[in-house]
Formats: sequence, C-alpha cells, structure tokens
Amino acid sequence: MPVTRQGTNDAMTPESIQAMIDRAIQRNSTHTQDDGSQSSGGGIRRPVQPTRVCSYPDFMKCQPLNFKGTEGVVGLSQWLKKMESVFHISDCAIENQVKFATCTLLGVALTWWNGHVRTLGNDAAYAMSWGTFKKKLTDKYYPNGEIKKLEIELWNLKVRGNDVAAYTQRFQELALMCTKFLADETAKIDKYIGGLPDNIHGNVMSARPMTLNFAIELANDLIDQKLRTYAERQAENKRKLDNNNHDQQQLLKKQYVVQDYVVGSGEKKPYGGSKPLCRKCNYHHERECAPKCTNCKKFGHLAKDCWHPINANNQRTITCYECGNQGHYRSDCPV
Repeated sequence: MPVTRQGTNDAMTPESIQAMIDRAIQRNSTHTQDDGSQSSGGGIRRPVQPTRVCSYPDFMKCQPLNFKGTEGVVGLSQWLKKMESVFHISDCAIENQVKFATCTLLGVALTWWNGHVRTLGNDAAYAMSWGTFKKKLTDKYYPNGEIKKLEIELWNLKVRGNDVAAYTQRFQELALMCTKFLADETAKIDKYIGGLPDNIHGNVMSARPMTLNFAIELANDLIDQKLRTYAERQAENKRKLDNNNHDQQQLLKKQYVVQDYVVGSGEKKPYGGSKPLCRKCNYHHERECAPKCTNCKKFGHLAKDCWHPINANNQRTITCYECGNQGHYRSDCPV
C-alpha cells in the first residue's frame, strides 16, 4: 500500500522517506556538534573547551622546591613529595615530568643529572619516566646505610623535656622514610605513644587513638594543659612566697621598733669606738677629763660659769685641795 501524507493525496516513495531521514539525522548531528547549543534532552549545552597543556611557566607558578643533594634523606623525601604534588596541581603531562623536575636541581644534584644526560643523551634522558628517575635519585641519595641510621634514631626517639612539638615533627619526618620499620598505622601510633613523657603517656594510651593524627592532637592538648597547670602553680607559689616575705619584713620592723624603744628608754648602747675608757668620768676619751660643774653635775664647765640657777646647798664656795681651783672637790679634780 502506498504511503500518503495526512490531508494530501500525494504518495511518498521509499526514496523520499530515506531522504527525509538522512536530512533529519544530518540536521540533528550538525545542531549538536557544531552549534553545541542543545543537548539530546533539549537542554542548553556549553561549548567544550579543549584542555590546555601545562607549560613550564605554569609548572613554576606552583613553586616547586629546589634540591641540591646536600639536604639528606629528609630533604630528598620532602622534595619528592612536593614535586608529585606540583605534578598533580599543574596537570603536568607525563612526558614533561622529568624535564620540568630536573630544572629544579642545583649544586651536586645538578652535576649528577648532567652526568646522566651526557651518558644517555638528551632524548633518552628526558624520555625517562618519573618512576625510573625517582629510583635513580633515591639510589644515589637514599642509601640503605642512611635508612638504617634513621631506623635506629626512630627506635630511640623520645620527648626531651616537654617539647612534644619538636618530637612530633621529627617523628613524622622519620616515619616517611622508615616504611619497613613502621608498616601500618597501628605501628606508627604505638611507636609515637611510646616516646611520650610519663605525665601524658597513660592518658594518651587509655584514649586508644585509631589514627596517628588523633594521637598527635591529644598529646599536644594534654601537654599544653600540663604546662598551664604548672605555670599556675608556680605563680601561686611565688605569690605565697612574696606574701610570707612581706609578713616577715613587717614583723622584723616591729621588732626593731621595740628594741629601739627599749634602748632609748633605759638601756645604754655599747661603745663601738677605739678610744680608751677613763676611770674618773667613766667615758671614752684620750685627753684629760673635762671639768664637771658641781651645780648642774654636767661636764664641760665649772660652777662659776654655770648658767643654771645656783642651789641653796651650793652657795658656799668650794675649793679643790689638789689644784687650788674653786667649784669642785678634790675627789672630782680633773687634774
């Protein structure tokens, strides 16, 4: 039966039907691929941008580390980790990884790489994979003897004093290299807790941390709390000591005041000079005794020169039989 259009009497041949199908397919393909404005579901599709190849300036913008060959095993491990991170961030192509990475070599490390380039040639050297280059570099600056030394250091590593931060940093550095010594996370946690000081070791152990990061955070929190408590105790002891010293000083001042009052009220202070004691006047001096007034009983003047009123009992003139002067008796004669 011939195929007819609805509402018309014109017949459609198989050739015309196939032509319509081809035009529809071509129209749909052109609209999807060239314009990129509609998707198969009728939505809006953005044009697809081609992936840009990572260039050397793009690689250097990620600030890769330099390696001189004198940083030791720790420095080499940090350089390798940083370089692999830069590869991932910059989307560096596999064929450019060794080429870009070797541009960060300096000093003896650059001399070592230039020797490989001369031996293998530029094309073969820079066609090397990152894994092969990493193995050659670790064989050169990562000898087995050095790893053994680091394992011994890690085995004996402990916290010095209360410096948990320095212990943690060194432990993490050594754990990156001693992968055979610390095979899994549990071994790392046990070794880390084993090096902690006694004042926090039991608390961290009883918490049963499941990850190394949790054990590190717990140890730092505990040691900070211990140090704060110790500082508070020191401040409290200092305050009490200052108060005790103040109280003692006040007590000594009171004692000095009492002693001064007792000495001033009746006691005679001992003589501290070097002059001899006179038997007549009972004072310390070197020359002859000063005259003593019979009126006021004071030394330094006679009764005739006394400015005090003359007593009635002393109105009679007194004469010394020793010197002949008036105003004193022979027993009081200064000669």
